[in-house]
Amino acid sequence: MTPIITASDLASELAGPRPPVLLDIRWQLGGPNLRAEYEAGHLPGAVFVDLDTELAGEPGAGGRHPLPDPADLGAVLRRAGVSRDVPVVVYDGGQGWAAARAWWLLRWTGHPDVRVLDGGLAAWSGSRSTRTPAPAQGDFVPEPGALPLIDADGAAELARQGVLLDARAAERYRGDVEPIDRVGGHIPGAVSAPTSQNTAADGRFLTSGELTARFARLGATGADAEVGVYCGSGVSGAHEVLALEIAGVRAALYAGSWSQWSSDESRPVATGPTP
Repeated sequence: MTPIITASDLASELAGPRPPVLLDIRWQLGGPNLRAEYEAGHLPGAVFVDLDTELAGEPGAGGRHPLPDPADLGAVLRRAGVSRDVPVVVYDGGQGWAAARAWWLLRWTGHPDVRVLDGGLAAWSGSRSTRTPAPAQGDFVPEPGALPLIDADGAAELARQGVLLDARAAERYRGDVEPIDRVGGHIPGAVSAPTSQNTAADGRFLTSGELTARFARLGATGADAEVGVYCGSGVSGAHEVLALEIAGVRAALYAGSWSQWSSDESRPVATGPTP
């Protein structure tokens, strides 16, 4: 099953006998949450979920967006109406990063049917609602481990023995600039692979063939490939994991990412355009 859904297909499913649960994950890095934008208009029936406080734990040793406690995540998702046997569609404003974080968390904790609205809210041409829904309590209980996850040591090992992709902008990979974390640069051996290049200008993903070709050029090819992804704090990295999934490559996420790696002064840092 493809991990993304078009706006037209979503409209058909919402009108069908088994409509998916909708989660609105609009988010902006370093700014206030976008609840006000959600309240101004969202897909009918969608429930707002805040990435910073509900899809991440407290910032600290685990990075800027560490994984949330599974029990806390489960409570959030059940309040939003998520059940194990009901499909879920997540969306954000159009960039896709926040929606991909929600997709990854749901899939990692065992939900079998989660898709991202390709192109996000910007791709939706149907009606919008200002009513905040009150869905029936869901029954989803997270069981982590359904998708591969690696820590800092695992990322270092993949950089040596497999393929570790850095999903951040190329200038951050090179260490030319670092607007957020302690130091610029990248994990030694990691390959620069900005996730912004996985989508077209409208935020929609490239075709599976185009993505397969792109990742093959980066050394990540085939169902048996050992591939990992990191970014700044585990958000845009989830977007690259999603793109790899579309390309038929199952990749592990280093959720702590550069925010965790760079905070540990004992970890080596590479700079420049090459691994």
